[in-house]
Amino acid sequence: MNLHALVKSIPGIIPGGMSIKDFAVATQTSEEVSIKALDNLMQNGIGIYENNLIQFDENDRLKTCILAITMGAPIDEVSRFLSWQDFESLAAEILESRDFETTRNVVLTKPRMQIDVVGIKSDIAILIDCKHWTKMNQSALAKAVKKQVERTRQFVSKEKIRGAIPAIVTLYQHETQFIDKVPIIPIHQLDSFCDEFYGNMEDIRPET
Repeated sequence: MNLHALVKSIPGIIPGGMSIKDFAVATQTSEEVSIKALDNLMQNGIGIYENNLIQFDENDRLKTCILAITMGAPIDEVSRFLSWQDFESLAAEILESRDFETTRNVVLTKPRMQIDVVGIKSDIAILIDCKHWTKMNQSALAKAVKKQVERTRQFVSKEKIRGAIPAIVTLYQHETQFIDKVPIIPIHQLDSFCDEFYGNMEDIRPET
């Protein structure tokens, strides 16, 4: 799919049923161009055609943005179409697809802390802090890691589980890296990370 056409289609990806005419208006393109764009989106697993309407779900816009970024679209151009809620929602969906029992916006008390996404599988939890940052430096990431490690310790002390792993999930980096054995995972690699969850345990800092 043409990258320019892909980015231009993002504003038209609205949850619910849309006609081709509605999509054309939202993307400021002709219906002919919209049909081609929609065909390409559906070939990439984004949207389905049903009852003469294109049905988008709540994560399709984020999936399109990630596809555009991986194809080389400028990050600042794509990021204006996203909210942090979009980002958290997709992270939770990915965990659920890998059979994690998933909860969003978990609040701990005494001290009060909030965890964006918690997934539990085989009595081991992964605690995710979603960072919707356009620019990241190592210092900021190191601070985020330190906070997430403390949240994880508090979570383990309050929940009846064998252990938990802190993780940071980002939108804009290309490869998984580790800071103090805490994984910093680009959202487009979260699925494969979860698929190899137990194989990754040797490299990860678990809290027990």
